Amino acid sequence: MAAEKKKDSFIFQAAILAAAGLLSRVIGLLYAVPLYRIIGEEGNGYYGTAYDIYFMILLISTYSIPTAVSKVISQRLALEEYKNARKLFICSLIYVVVVGGFTAVLTFVFAPVLVIEQSVLSLRVMAPTIFFSGLLSVFRGYMQAHNTMVPTAISQIIEQIMNAVVSVAAAYIFTIPYREAMHEYLPEATIGASKGAAGSALGTGAGVLAGLIFILINYFGKSKDFKAKVIADKSTNEESYRDLFKVIFMMVTPVIMATFIYNVSTTIDMKIFWWMVDIKGMDTSIASRTYGIYSRQFLVLINLPIAISSAVSSALIPGISGAYSRNDIEGVKGRLNQAIRTTMFVVIPAAIGMAFLSNPIMQLLFSGTDRRAGIALAGGCISVVFYALSTITNGVLQGMGRVEAPVKNAAITLVIHILFVLGMMYFTDGTLAVLVAGSVVYSFFMCVLNGISIRRFLGYRMEYKHCFILPAIAAFVMGIVAYAVYVCCFRLISSNIISLVVAIVIAIMIYAIIMLKTGACSEEDLVSLPMGARLARVAKAIHLISKK
Repeated sequence: MAAEKKKDSFIFQAAILAAAGLLSRVIGLLYAVPLYRIIGEEGNGYYGTAYDIYFMILLISTYSIPTAVSKVISQRLALEEYKNARKLFICSLIYVVVVGGFTAVLTFVFAPVLVIEQSVLSLRVMAPTIFFSGLLSVFRGYMQAHNTMVPTAISQIIEQIMNAVVSVAAAYIFTIPYREAMHEYLPEATIGASKGAAGSALGTGAGVLAGLIFILINYFGKSKDFKAKVIADKSTNEESYRDLFKVIFMMVTPVIMATFIYNVSTTIDMKIFWWMVDIKGMDTSIASRTYGIYSRQFLVLINLPIAISSAVSSALIPGISGAYSRNDIEGVKGRLNQAIRTTMFVVIPAAIGMAFLSNPIMQLLFSGTDRRAGIALAGGCISVVFYALSTITNGVLQGMGRVEAPVKNAAITLVIHILFVLGMMYFTDGTLAVLVAGSVVYSFFMCVLNGISIRRFLGYRMEYKHCFILPAIAAFVMGIVAYAVYVCCFRLISSNIISLVVAIVIAIMIYAIIMLKTGACSEEDLVSLPMGARLARVAKAIHLISKK
């Protein structure tokens, strides 16, 4: 019975998604290395420009579908209204076919208007992916509503593996005629970088198709169980398709608005950046390399730990929605508190570790890259903590049905962000530094405003000491030790990778010891983590936790 409860608990589901999300991000990071060497910083800049527009359109059309579908269907499942849940699923499919297909065509046609000339081909290659992403999103949301995170997790991994293979292969093939020019920085190098970026874009579509095929196979394998529940449904409250379409529209629209505003800052930064490039007469290839550092190095790295909070948020929504519909306010608070503590235990040391070891990490992954990349990571890593916390609070507010709050908070934050980036970019010579600082400003204000909303609607007060202060102190000590170990090792053996691995391993051990010995992380906290029971037994065996 206890095992079943653990399996059904949101933290277990979050662990599944977090593991898949982290693995997907690691795969993304690993293939970014050979891709960087094939298409260079200039090609990365062109791809990043096209991807930002593609992602913005995806946000408007279909990206938020899993969240919305998971929420509205889980509400019906909590009340055992299986027929209504099934109808909502069908309504969602119709919605994404129409909206996703329409936006995919518009993106292909208007690509020359949306991006610079060198990024047009990349955006057109990614346009059909918008349609397939919508279908994939609906099936993922349906599975998540049934508290079945495994199909979503595996499909994410498959998607990223296919993306990696096709991106690298296509980029290599597309740049073969321009290899010498790119190496010597000849005029034809820009054409090669543009073609290579299009090859990378081809991988995005291939990955989504692979993920869709897997989840369709999984869905049809479980369809008999889903249909059996529908047939056995004895509830008298059967809603019409017309009413359910209204539910989908009323739920999807604010969630899309919140997600769009929350994530569109990067796209706006890109537009402001290229606008300032034109105004100030900067060289396009140099500017593209700068933007490539930001979009394909800095953002890729800080998104690694944020994957944990995204997974926790996705796993929170069905449980929060069900508990809130039953008026179980204490249950909602308990889930939120556990989610924040678990996430901060991992995210805070990850951010501080990036700060202390920023340059070695960048040099390992992107050998020969501009030193500004390491400085950018060190200066902007604090945004990891703010983004992680605001992602979780977004999920809670949406799960409670307070979908208007994240929209309002994100809109206010976006205005502040735009004014900051536009002003700093115009009145100073900063480019990369302004983009990084803008990321910190945006994530901070979003975090604060969401926290205020949570307190107002839920009466929840965060446990600052155990959630933030103690992990931060332990992580700061860890960071100092990690940096000292790295410097000593590098002076002895002159190997960046060995020194970095040794420093990271010792850093993890130091952080764990401080957290456990000071009581900042209790046995109960440890058990709540993935494989926590096993970790607790090891901690007791080496006397980091006292035996009861």
